[in-house]
Formats: sequence, C-alpha cells, structure tokens
Amino acid sequence: MDILLIGASGTIGKAVAHELGQRHRIISAGRSSGDEHVDLRDLASVTALFERVGPVDAVIATAGNVHFGALAEFTPEHYAIGLNDKLMGQVNLVLAGQKVVRDGGSFTLTSGILSDDPIRYGSSASMVNAALEGFARGAAIELARGLRINVVSPTVLSESLAGYGPYFRGFESVPAARVALAYSKSVEGLQTGQIYRVG
Repeated sequence: MDILLIGASGTIGKAVAHELGQRHRIISAGRSSGDEHVDLRDLASVTALFERVGPVDAVIATAGNVHFGALAEFTPEHYAIGLNDKLMGQVNLVLAGQKVVRDGGSFTLTSGILSDDPIRYGSSASMVNAALEGFARGAAIELARGLRINVVSPTVLSESLAGYGPYFRGFESVPAARVALAYSKSVEGLQTGQIYRVG
C-alpha cells in the first residue's frame, strides 16, 4: 500500500511509520518536516498535498494541536486553536482525500482518551476529541467507493510521561509501539466507523 502519514515526526507518528513501514510505502508529511509539507488548517494546502502525492491507499493523521489551560482563563481564541488545527485539520484530510484515496482505501484519525476521561486543563482536548469521533461515525456511513474511516484514541504515552505525567495522575500509560498496532488494524483491516481505544 501507499500510505500518507501526516505527523510522522511525532512520537506516535514515528511508531506508526515503523510498524507499517515494514510492509508498505510511507509518504510522510508535516507542517515543517517530512517528504511533503502541509498546513492542515488550510484546505487549499491539503488539496495541494493530495495533488502532489497522487492516489494513495490510506491516509493517517497523527498531528494536531490543542490549547491546555484553566477553564476560568479560556477564551474563544484558545478553543479555536484545537478546533481549527486538530479537529478541522483532520476533517480537511477527509474532505480533500475522499476524492483521491483509492477505492477501498481508508482514513485513520487521532483523538485521545480525554474524550471519555477528562482531566484538569483539558476541556478543549475533550471537546475536540469527542467531535472527531462523532465526525468519523457520521462520515463512515457516507463515504463512497468502499472508503473506510476509523479513529485511534490513545491514553497518555509512556514516552510522554516526563512532560505530561503530572496531568495524568492515576492513568496507566501505554508505549507508542502498542498504539501503532491500532493504526495497523485500521489500515490493514476492514472495519469502518470504529473508535479504537488504546489504554
């Protein structure tokens, strides 16, 4: 398969590239790194990315930013970071990619455990992750040509505990390599409209 992986330089992205790169061709993309550059917040940039790479069999998104902070200090602009980047960025991949991904191909998006298990300072992440999962369920019943869409929802990564551990007290972490298996299941399996929770 030809797999377009956005966010390949991140912790999850590297693990996904290692897992799937053993069997498939990975085309990496990111805002400032990878084989191709793309700004997911800009649909024109995403459309141009697909025009450059041509037809692919799968699209994986492991990129997206949200703002963390106290609810009492949040502004609409803070929420817009996650809405425009992590949410609409991944939605843009589906909007543009549905015309380019080969018949029977797939999209795999990334949400996170905070959609189900919120933490302090994480209201934006909870909102965005839940919206992504809702979008995928809705899109799954409308995608044409046998296209599939799933979402991977990981808990905090073992590799990220040094930075994020204090915010996830009581959570059991998982290694990125284990999370990568869920992306393999999505890409190489046949399911659609699923949320693969890893944690």
